[in-house]
Amino acid sequence: MKRWEMDGIGRDRLELREVPVPEPGRGEVLVRVAAVSLNHRDKLVTDNGRGLPLAFPFTPGSDLAGTVVALGDEAGRFAVGDRVISTFTPDWIDGMRPGNGRTPAYRTLGGFHPGVLAEYVAFPQDWFVAAPAALNDAEASTLPCAGLTAWFALAERGRVRAGETVLVEGTGGVSLFGIQIAKAHGAEVIVSGSAHKLDRAMALGADHCVDRAREDWVEAVLALTGDRGADQILEVVGGAHFGRAVEVAAVGGRIHQIGALEGFEVSAPVMPLLLKDLTVHGIGTGHRRALEDLVRAVDRTGLRPVIDGRYPLAGLPAAFGHLDRGAFGKVVVELA
Repeated sequence: MKRWEMDGIGRDRLELREVPVPEPGRGEVLVRVAAVSLNHRDKLVTDNGRGLPLAFPFTPGSDLAGTVVALGDEAGRFAVGDRVISTFTPDWIDGMRPGNGRTPAYRTLGGFHPGVLAEYVAFPQDWFVAAPAALNDAEASTLPCAGLTAWFALAERGRVRAGETVLVEGTGGVSLFGIQIAKAHGAEVIVSGSAHKLDRAMALGADHCVDRAREDWVEAVLALTGDRGADQILEVVGGAHFGRAVEVAAVGGRIHQIGALEGFEVSAPVMPLLLKDLTVHGIGTGHRRALEDLVRAVDRTGLRPVIDGRYPLAGLPAAFGHLDRGAFGKVVVELA
């Protein structure tokens, strides 16, 4: 079979190699991979390692959809022929995230664990959930990280409901899922983004759009809400931008800190943070049970992920280049 591997850090170290098809061990399943959805995190791990304990040869990628083709001993959670998707954080099944105050856990696929950019993978059966029946493989592959992150923020932690206003920043994969999930729960959605992408965000269901390059987006959001502010905010920028989210939040609002495009050190004015009684959720994807909830919601609501580009397995470098340029939604590598 073919599998992407690298013997050192750097995109130039990636090679598409011929390797043996793995044998599923005890409690494992062999999955024929049909599609892999890429995340910016996959590109960063490839480019600089992100300080993770990568074991070489290393295979990047975390989000797959595929079909179970063989079972190891004592593997009974799935049957041969079942369609499955991977879980981003395999050891987080439900409840609180593993780890402690000194060392929070970050054992993910395509980082601490081997990645999925291969024609076959053999992983423990608990590392998968059933794929949604309503989505094809390329669409289903977008759920494990981007879809789950938006779902975990709004549905699991935020308990979004009808009547609330949700502010979504940008038009990447998490943000577009955020629009659809918020609308499915009856919320009003405001998108702050680049002008050339806002019409597509409106077509996806956003109620209002703000061109952040042409106007003060905080003032624009406050005006749209009659000075009430946004009840929930998907904050994907970090840095000093977090402070702007504090300014635009409603009293009693929730800020879901998801990204760190402007840095991992955030800053904000303290008085509005205190006087508005705000809740800040740090969102690092979510657990397996929430992913199973998302799959059921997708099958019942007709939610369809947005895919901006599709590439063959050998086209991984071009797919990473697409991420470099920016995408409206997800970029997917298709193997079948």
